[in-house]
Amino acid sequence: MHCVLKDYIGTKDFYERTARIAVPLALQNLLLSCQSMIDTMMVTRIGMVSAVGTAAQIDSLAGLVSYGVVGGIGMFAAQFYGARDGKNLKRCLGLCLTLVMINAVFWITMASFFGENILRFYMNDDSVVRDGLLYLNIEKWSLIFQGISFSFSNMLRNTKQPKIALYTSVVTACVNVVLNLCLIYGLGPFPEMGVEGAALATVIAQCAGCVLLISYCIHTKQMFLGRVKEMLDLPLSFAKPIFERVWPLILNESTFGVGQTLFVKAFGQLGKEQMDAYYVGLEIYNLLTFLIYGYGSAVQILLGSILGKGEVEEAKKECRMHMGLSLMLSVVLVGLICLLARPMVLLFGLSDESASNLAVRIVYVFAVKASMRLFNFVIFCVLRSGGDAKVIPLLDSGLEWAVGLTSAFFSVNVLKISGIALVLLITQLEQLVRLVFGMKRVRSGRWARDLTVLVE
Repeated sequence: MHCVLKDYIGTKDFYERTARIAVPLALQNLLLSCQSMIDTMMVTRIGMVSAVGTAAQIDSLAGLVSYGVVGGIGMFAAQFYGARDGKNLKRCLGLCLTLVMINAVFWITMASFFGENILRFYMNDDSVVRDGLLYLNIEKWSLIFQGISFSFSNMLRNTKQPKIALYTSVVTACVNVVLNLCLIYGLGPFPEMGVEGAALATVIAQCAGCVLLISYCIHTKQMFLGRVKEMLDLPLSFAKPIFERVWPLILNESTFGVGQTLFVKAFGQLGKEQMDAYYVGLEIYNLLTFLIYGYGSAVQILLGSILGKGEVEEAKKECRMHMGLSLMLSVVLVGLICLLARPMVLLFGLSDESASNLAVRIVYVFAVKASMRLFNFVIFCVLRSGGDAKVIPLLDSGLEWAVGLTSAFFSVNVLKISGIALVLLITQLEQLVRLVFGMKRVRSGRWARDLTVLVE
């Protein structure tokens, strides 16, 4: 027993290496979440939290698809960096930019021609749809800059330069907050634009962050940045093995994203007041789960770099250490969420005490989710580090639809449960099932592969 437990405890060097990558990534996620939460707080004060939250479903879908693209290509980029293969790193950036631009154009088109239908699908409330369209018709253009930023940030992270993306996020968040104050409320010489001001601030901030990232990469002559011809040199021998492992992630993120928005559809049947509390609780959860996504991304980068050197057994050894660290971080995260639940809900200034109490209960339920979500996300990052992507759609979106969405709609429409906190708690069965099957896959060791040998 002593030897088994020791396998899950890392060395000092392990924790230091992990911290160097994970801390900047976690802080970057924290900044992004802070930016989103501040947006929600500001629109709450003008009574449009449900409008913006519903309109943001399109942004979430687009972001998840882009995440699937950069996450899939990142599997190879981290290993190419470990092998010091600059030629294929340039190709990775070119392929990534191509795919995220196609994704951005698709969702901009959907928002332009079918925006009202999409919003009404989620919440058939005339005021929510009207105000949501005002936001969406401007904010949709940020998807272009968001996709480009995703691509460059991903390459910087996978070449072990996470601090640059962090610094850019600081600038982006500051620009967004200042412009929100000026454009929503009309401070100084700026016009009072309300919800449209919030959208315009997002577009300008995303553009500023995008320009900063590209400028830095050009100035420092990053090894993944080359001439257009080099980056778009995508022969079949390069693209095919990558697409074989990327398309399951794109499919998963797309299906998972649609599923996440269908939760909004299920919960939306409970009414605007319940949804206002839900969106507040969701923002607090997203803010406090920066640890999950920062640490998980670091796991993929660290293990991918080891596998790119051909050190398969070393990668398996470090994987066990990451599982042990995940347990410790999970306890810290749950305690943090429960401790800050009520003080943070009060910051949003909800209309009455009952709404605030409901939001606090929702945050407590999200703490239950976080306790398992950290493990599940780390599991996915372990699998992605070695290109074991085909099983992820079954574990992620497959269980979301089969367990999570089924339990949500069953609770609302069949059991007639009217409290959103209880419905949300029931849906966490999805996370538990995912954890059981995910750990079984990790223990099999089938994920640990050197992908660089697959590409010419």
